[in-house]
Amino acid sequence: MTTHQTTTEETSHHSSEPIPDDIMHEASELSRGAEILPEGKIGLARKLLAARKEGRKLRVKLGIDPTSMDLHIGHAVVLRKLRRFQEFGHQIVLIIGGFTAQIGDPSGRNKTRPTLTRAQVDENAQTYLNQAGLVIDLEKTELTNNADWLAVLSLNDILKLAGSVTVNQLLAKEAFGDRLDKQLPVSFHELFYPLLQGYDSVQIRADVELGGTDQRFNILQGRELQPYYGQEPQLACLLPLLEGTDGEQKMSKTYNNYIGLKEDPKDMFGKCMRIPDSLIIKYFDLATDLSGSEIDAIKQELDAGKNPNEVKKALAARIVLQYHGKAVADNAIADWEKVHSKGELPEDIPNFKITEPKPLFKVLSESGMAESSAQAKRLVTEGGVKVDGEKITDPNYSVEKDGAVIQIGKRKFVRIER
Repeated sequence: MTTHQTTTEETSHHSSEPIPDDIMHEASELSRGAEILPEGKIGLARKLLAARKEGRKLRVKLGIDPTSMDLHIGHAVVLRKLRRFQEFGHQIVLIIGGFTAQIGDPSGRNKTRPTLTRAQVDENAQTYLNQAGLVIDLEKTELTNNADWLAVLSLNDILKLAGSVTVNQLLAKEAFGDRLDKQLPVSFHELFYPLLQGYDSVQIRADVELGGTDQRFNILQGRELQPYYGQEPQLACLLPLLEGTDGEQKMSKTYNNYIGLKEDPKDMFGKCMRIPDSLIIKYFDLATDLSGSEIDAIKQELDAGKNPNEVKKALAARIVLQYHGKAVADNAIADWEKVHSKGELPEDIPNFKITEPKPLFKVLSESGMAESSAQAKRLVTEGGVKVDGEKITDPNYSVEKDGAVIQIGKRKFVRIER
């Protein structure tokens, strides 16, 4: 077996034992697009090598507090990385925060989160799992709920846990420091959140914990806590937050720049086509299941002058394929080409039935093409609406013709039926 000879820098904290090439390749794939703490790819390679010597696979943890119902591809970034660990044969452990969700993670918050009931958490958790199953293999996943061990801790257990860290360390968490600086309240129970997340790692004996970059403090707290309970400290695998289709804000329903996991395939394809060219490779890295070498080849084509729009179409098709299958992805491409390249109408335009002439803005709002009458009027006056290919700028334009096609932008259509 060939080996990777480590450099002086790589061995500064370890023995000079060489790392086999296959392990270095695995570490490279698993660390791609992520920040591994400590020591990056080499740290992960050494963790893999140690597990191989023990005759086992890594235990890779992702904890989720099911505080919301709908997932988008930004949420799926950590799930995709979890899937990569699963593909390499490691045991992934998905922890439902049945207990911690009732506290609420203070990360990135300028106020205390509202508490959830156990029933709310359970309902959200099932919805989350239904969507997570689009990315990871749930049958090969170890599913746990931290309410099973956190809800039964005795006061002695809690005091031992609290004794593992100082208040100074906990207040160093950015969310707490910011609030204190602004003289905003920090509830005492919130200080326990990083400790409880860390205790999850102790309970499942995690080798690696995944999370977004906003989880750095919490995950490193688990790393600090494990030796206190006689365990080897876990590695942190931190994934960047994915920008939304606007290319600026992080993907969020709040900013209306998200691509939902259960989005209509054509909408999913169209939204992917809206991302700025500068994010194409990042989306391939974080939102698709392509290998590192495949993505590198795509980057080389882009750097060599390939039309970014063509590469973006391949990206959009790949994302639709992952969630809806190849046949649906092929149809999404065909529809996109028909509308955008050939200027034709798509085949499956939904119908909207009217019994008498209606103002255009009412047709838009009542058919669901616009969220409200106010938005509908704005879309029309700004020139974003066509009727049978003709731009209409009067919101009160009378819609009455049977078979008339109303269009917003290049993705939304409705056909009038009388």
